[in-house]
Amino acid sequence: MSTEQPPARHPWAIRGTGSHLPRRRIPSSELSVAMGLPPGWIEDRTGIRHRHVAAAGEAASDLAAAAARTALRAAGLGPGDIGLIVLGTSTPDELGPSTACRVQALLGARGAAAFDVAAACTGFVFGLQTALGWLATQRGAAPNALVIGVEVYSRFLDPADRSTSALFGDGAAAAVVGPVPPPYGTGPVTLGSDGTRAGDVLIPAGGSRSPASAATLESLGHTIRMDARAVRGFITAILPRLVADAASAAGVEPADLALVVPHQPNPLLVASLAGAAGLNPGQLVIAGHDVGNIGAASLPYALDRAVRTRGIAAGELVLLAGFGAGLTWAHTVIAWPPGPGSVENHDAARHRDPDRR
Repeated sequence: MSTEQPPARHPWAIRGTGSHLPRRRIPSSELSVAMGLPPGWIEDRTGIRHRHVAAAGEAASDLAAAAARTALRAAGLGPGDIGLIVLGTSTPDELGPSTACRVQALLGARGAAAFDVAAACTGFVFGLQTALGWLATQRGAAPNALVIGVEVYSRFLDPADRSTSALFGDGAAAAVVGPVPPPYGTGPVTLGSDGTRAGDVLIPAGGSRSPASAATLESLGHTIRMDARAVRGFITAILPRLVADAASAAGVEPADLALVVPHQPNPLLVASLAGAAGLNPGQLVIAGHDVGNIGAASLPYALDRAVRTRGIAAGELVLLAGFGAGLTWAHTVIAWPPGPGSVENHDAARHRDPDRR
């Protein structure tokens, strides 16, 4: 372990988590056959067994509000205890207003300010940094924030495009961020971007550069386009770097991290990077097998699964490692607090119902 003094932690951390998936679940075997491929093609290459698809009329705000309600219950709080809602998504209800405002209305959180962040699959960690900054300066509002990640990617896929349809699903996850006693809390959040590679993953039509038209609809310009080889190379390089940088910033070694919760667009690929990141496989939280890539919801969904299946003991160090389109990346280490969302006995935690959401 490093002998350097780690930087001070923010006196706020995650106090409760929640997630929500649409009811409809599509097996990868069914999707593979629909694309004219052998039944095991998708699972063999990605590790994804299923993904969930939103029902007709079910929007991002509906999924996000359901996840937020679960997170609030886990934290022992209600909508009136929330002063801020920050929502990360690439698939909002509308181009405007922010989907966070829709969620505020659905929750009845009248005292909360609400807005979106657009950082693709890194949106949750960007949102967490935003919430920490607000908590440090807010005056008079309820001292808790909701950070949400949500995607309804199924509305933005070309069924004939294997590189995207094989990976993406729909879902939401949320966390309540609030005050915690020392020595617990959230370490510095490091954010990064490389806009020269914005074209690696994007939805090219529907914005001000290429407004919706008959031509953009005909060309499927409103569906996700991805350079799969470039994205794979980015993931392979960025995850080990994020682990090394985050551990160094926290004054610890990778082996000292109890859990590493990464974005997981391809569960097999991410799991294969444990050794390169100086981790053993048990440190990585991999939860994408049954949901696929749910974008900004991917990382908080995995965190929620860890809380509800393994449990996280007070004082354990949890690294959040986000990366995604933009290109964007972010990391932070949380010294997990006692109380809601933590366990003191891991054996008891492992007996929790793993299917509870």
